[in-house]
Amino acid sequence: MSNSLIVQVAMAEEAQPFIDLADTVSDEAIVGGAAFRTLTFGEKSVALVTSGIGAVNAAHAATIAITRYGAGIPIISAGTAGGLSADCRIGDVIISTDVINLDADVRAFGYALGQVPRMPETYVSDEALAEKLFAGDHGQPVARGRIGSGEKFAVTDVALTLRKDFPEVVAVDMESVAISQIAYKYGSPFVAVRAISDLCAPDGTEFLTHIDDAAVRSVQVIRPNF
Repeated sequence: MSNSLIVQVAMAEEAQPFIDLADTVSDEAIVGGAAFRTLTFGEKSVALVTSGIGAVNAAHAATIAITRYGAGIPIISAGTAGGLSADCRIGDVIISTDVINLDADVRAFGYALGQVPRMPETYVSDEALAEKLFAGDHGQPVARGRIGSGEKFAVTDVALTLRKDFPEVVAVDMESVAISQIAYKYGSPFVAVRAISDLCAPDGTEFLTHIDDAAVRSVQVIRPNF
């Protein structure tokens, strides 16, 4: 049975809702610290990857996943994110229109803010996959928007700078841009589906309080498409 999707998350808390819903769960394979499982949902098989937090871990795991399962299989960056825009609320689910690197600044050489040299300004999500995920009644708020990724957890002072520099970014995480860049290089369809766990609060306590239910909300949007 071939996999219909690759779903990549950063943390065990984000992986658990997928595992809880699965009909079967394979033994865990650990490769370079990343965890790989195969889940079945009826007649569908899904590769679940838990990378660890941050861009390097995410890129490492995505590269292994794409070479292990195949470049033609869509890859979804799932889990939680911080709400950056004024319209975000805890529990909202954001399906990416595109993803941008919040740490890249090579404007001195004529590149746009957020653009890695010789890479696109943003990584545009696969529209057919995004629309399929967006369609239907999810029973919860779901929106499309730009997601940004950086290596700083976006507490209040970081968020203020990001809102100024990246006014079109709706939500922020630490992995999606790394996954999207790897997907771009391999020609794999990509989209991020991230549920808002916090609103870039001063000390991160919102994130700790809402990580579990936000992860479940992300799964609820992805699950009908297995």
